[in-house]
Amino acid sequence: MSQSGRLPTIAPYELPLESELPTSRARWTLDPARAALLVHDMQAYFVDAFRPGRAPIAPAIANLAKLAQQCRKAGIPVFYTAQIGAQEPHDRGLQGHLWGPGMRHAPEHEQIVAPLAPQDGDIVLVKHRYSAFQRSNFAELLRARGRDQLLIGGVYAHIGCQCTAAEAFQRDIEPFFVADALADFTREWHDAALANVADCSGVVLSTHQALEHI
Repeated sequence: MSQSGRLPTIAPYELPLESELPTSRARWTLDPARAALLVHDMQAYFVDAFRPGRAPIAPAIANLAKLAQQCRKAGIPVFYTAQIGAQEPHDRGLQGHLWGPGMRHAPEHEQIVAPLAPQDGDIVLVKHRYSAFQRSNFAELLRARGRDQLLIGGVYAHIGCQCTAAEAFQRDIEPFFVADALADFTREWHDAALANVADCSGVVLSTHQALEHI
């Protein structure tokens, strides 16, 4: 992780194979009637830290796009998180201490990358903290739709994605962490996030395994 308050330049690494995924303590089964999908922080500002067209980000985007398309077809709600740029220091809070001022209030920073652009019926949540549940009505929106399972993909696996999975668990929402629809600063951080979720908050699975249940 960067110690300078800035996003690192992320070197390419290969996404984990299905055979490499950790065994999850939870034994939940994904149910389309209970599930929602969260596309987490796939804004240009965060994605541009990766080398374009290379793993992990290119296949993660492709896998997340497949999931979103299939979820829409199956009637599964698709949610997004997206930060607003140029946040006031009092609104940015302690994140400013670690990461500096963050993104600018400009499309080239704030826009969700084109292959994952929200479609009619999708819901975009304004992101304030690592967890998508903080300072938002995400839990209420899920509850109103009868959804108590959450597929999670996006960036960065060991920060906002893992924090969202942990908070979902604490709200009795079953997290499904889609290993090859996530990306991170390094393969080591990526694997650590998968291990943590598998051990204490959710089910780690591949895109292929998720699609089999949708």
